[in-house]
Amino acid sequence: MTARPRHQDDERSGPERADSYGAESHGADLDGTAGGPESGPESGSDRPGGERPGGERPGGEPPGAAQAPSQGSLPPRAHEDGDLRPEYAAVFNYVSQSFNGPLHAPQAQFGTASGNGGTATGAQRRATGRIGATEVDALLASYVRPTPFDGAAVALAEDKVVVLTAPQGSGKRSGAVALLREVAGNASLVVLSPDNSLEQLAERPFEQGTGYVLLDRVNEQSGAARTADFDWRRVRDQVRAHGAHLVVTTAHPPKGTAPESVQHVAWAPPDLESVLRLRLRTGGHEEEEALARAVQLMPAECTVGEVAAGAARILAGAAPEAVWADYGSQAARPVREWFAVDRSRREIAEITTLAFVPGVGRRTFEALQELLEPCIEAAFPPEPEPQPRSQPVSAPGSDGTPAEVAPAYDPTVGRPYADRRRSLGRNALVTTEKRAPGQGTPVRTVVVFPSPQYRLWVLEELWAHHSTAYWDGVREWVDQIVATGPEGDMQASVAMGLALLARPAFDEVAISYLLPWAGGTAGRAGRLMAVQVLAWMVTDSTLAPVVLALVRGWAQSGNPELRTTASLAFSVVGLTFPTDAVKWLWHLISQAAARGASAAAAASTGGPGVRPADREVLPWEPVQALAQLFAFLVEYGEDVRPVLDVLVYRLDKQARTRVTGHLKLVTFATVLRVLAARVPQSGTPTLSVLAGRDSPGTASAAELLAGVLCFRPYRGTALSVLHSVLRGLPAACEDPCAAAERLGRQTAAHLAPHERTLLAESLRRVATQPGLRSADVVDAFLAAVRRTEDKGLRRDG
Repeated sequence: MTARPRHQDDERSGPERADSYGAESHGADLDGTAGGPESGPESGSDRPGGERPGGERPGGEPPGAAQAPSQGSLPPRAHEDGDLRPEYAAVFNYVSQSFNGPLHAPQAQFGTASGNGGTATGAQRRATGRIGATEVDALLASYVRPTPFDGAAVALAEDKVVVLTAPQGSGKRSGAVALLREVAGNASLVVLSPDNSLEQLAERPFEQGTGYVLLDRVNEQSGAARTADFDWRRVRDQVRAHGAHLVVTTAHPPKGTAPESVQHVAWAPPDLESVLRLRLRTGGHEEEEALARAVQLMPAECTVGEVAAGAARILAGAAPEAVWADYGSQAARPVREWFAVDRSRREIAEITTLAFVPGVGRRTFEALQELLEPCIEAAFPPEPEPQPRSQPVSAPGSDGTPAEVAPAYDPTVGRPYADRRRSLGRNALVTTEKRAPGQGTPVRTVVVFPSPQYRLWVLEELWAHHSTAYWDGVREWVDQIVATGPEGDMQASVAMGLALLARPAFDEVAISYLLPWAGGTAGRAGRLMAVQVLAWMVTDSTLAPVVLALVRGWAQSGNPELRTTASLAFSVVGLTFPTDAVKWLWHLISQAAARGASAAAAASTGGPGVRPADREVLPWEPVQALAQLFAFLVEYGEDVRPVLDVLVYRLDKQARTRVTGHLKLVTFATVLRVLAARVPQSGTPTLSVLAGRDSPGTASAAELLAGVLCFRPYRGTALSVLHSVLRGLPAACEDPCAAAERLGRQTAAHLAPHERTLLAESLRRVATQPGLRSADVVDAFLAAVRRTEDKGLRRDG
């Protein structure tokens, strides 16, 4: 599409239950009017760059979005340096450090990008959007069809929609892709957000000839089962009408009678021995004797994912005996056998402490254990006192005189009185290892599990074997840890422990920990902890859909504390669900803008109780969260267009309005905050990194730059942001002048001729300030601006 030059603005007018955790009200509509659960923003785009079939507009237009009265309203502050408010800086800084810094987390099984508990920079974390051909080929290269495959394929061919129901770990994702490839051929494949309701699916446009997958759909709220067949019929008819195909997967079978309009197929994993053989052969492991041994040693109760992970380790050279010790029924046996015996309060305290804070030194571990023991005392019967026993100190006399005896104490009775370190050394589920936190640092002894997998199994067993009294004590203990403001690694470790506990006990984590912390009961420390827990949970594909539903419920809540936490959480949840995060962050921004408009109107009329500060309202938390999400997406090498294209649409809409209302000011200020964001680790301007990579998203960023440069109230700030971006190019890429030239060409494509001249004059003045060395990149940028033709240019990228 031909770029439209921007002109100066006229300034004459100065888990299916996850929704309910904390969403006391599904809130106001985007304009602050009452609305039901489905009154939030429309579903975001599934296409790269936010493009939509059928002319659907990005960003979710708020119904009746309020325009503030222009009289007396002042521009919200637009910080030039992009700094965070101090009270929230710790949240974003720590979230960044946790996933990019030297965090040692080998005993956590998280991450869609890496299997060691961290997330590799540059590895794709996004769970929605288009599935590339390379990813499809990788999924299907070693695919073995399970028994239900043929029946599901027939249903998909006939109805265009099919639902696969099975527990997690059954291979539903690869099965959905294989079904679409079988029925729809080489059609493009798109993964939809699990947050889509049946009503939203029935109303959204589908692209002809495209295959859609909706993974791990969370069931509707209570009462929806009565209309399930009607709702599914509407979805089926919509998909048919658009000539598309849709496969939905869920872990929840239909309640009551299954809908007749769309077949629900009970999925099953494929034959695991066949899967292992095919994966090993495909990877070059063709010796029959070695294949047979690997298959023979594979334990029972493995999931498809565990077989795939085990095959990858064997192909990398690991011995099958060592590999299979970590998977299936055999791996958890030592933990299950340990819990089969009644344990003392001290032993349970040892294993509980280790489940939440593995990898700490002995002194720290013992202090935490000592803090925990009184918290869980009510869950255990009184410990016996050390029992005296008779011990002879002389032999009996020849005349029958009894031997003299002296009391002694049996060291095996009354074990709580034994030394903690000696007791810990007798625990079969506890060991120690030597660890150097970093290069050149001293080696220290830390307390760990014998195997990283023990951590999850211990939490599962604790949840299965201990009552509410015990878990109330654990909650009290965790709250005490949070209140002390623990160091980064310990805080992350406790967060990971809670995220692992959420697998068997999501309700416990959501209600006992996340909701109170998100609601502000523990202040900033609790809010930070809630975001940390969610950040780990969303990297677990089994928990990610309910995390999204949970945070969305907070965003719709009438509680401002929950809305604030939702904003912070979406900055990291958006790494997995970027379109959903942008949609709901804009929902929060527009709601806050409506409230700010009311405050500005009251201030202009001298309404009662209006402070001067109320005339200057910017929804800091959702705006900063959107900027931080943009920075995270750039840092991880993800597609940034779900963020930028929504802002392009919003900015263009507001630029066309002749009245400068509060929402217009907030929109332009939001764009500036996003463009001013910096990469968390290096501090380099995020847009410098994006332009240096020549990413497709650079074109959208350039269009936003052009828009804010033409908006007179924020022109000075926009020039400073642009100059910071140009100055950051030498640190972001090898050829900064070429990157500056591309950015100049793309920006100028959206400027009218007189705006280009004005930009050249203004930027030159900024660049020649004393102490600023950026002449080469500024020259390259301005040269490209001057060479830009007035028409016929198209957006690059």
